Amino acid sequence: MRWKVERVDGALLDVDEVLGVYRASGLGKRRPIDDRARFAAMLRNANLVVVCRVDGAMAGIARCVSDFSYVTYLSDIAVTEAWQRRGIGRALIDAIRAETPTAKIILLSAPAATEYYPHIGFTRHESAWVLNPDPQ
Repeated sequence: MRWKVERVDGALLDVDEVLGVYRASGLGKRRPIDDRARFAAMLRNANLVVVCRVDGAMAGIARCVSDFSYVTYLSDIAVTEAWQRRGIGRALIDAIRAETPTAKIILLSAPAATEYYPHIGFTRHESAWVLNPDPQ
């Protein structure tokens, strides 16, 4: 098994391949994976995307919005269930840190992952707020 983590241009990714990772990771339950145009825009407009490929197949992805100086919002991190608990999530975060060494990383955790992030050095922040879009 050989895996490789690298920064990529989200606009150049195969949307179906990425959707497969979201579905196989469980993150697809909380993302608009049935709205292909919106999902493609999510990939295209993220300015920091890192993927992990195992023997050429995508096993994980991290999608961020960053100013590369003060803050990086890690909006999605997805690792297929088959490759979870093998260090890929941490490697994706390490790659983000290497790209944005002076920026803090902020994320909203999936409920099932709240115990994972403190384990790799994140601290809980009690004053995060979310304003959802108006229903259409």
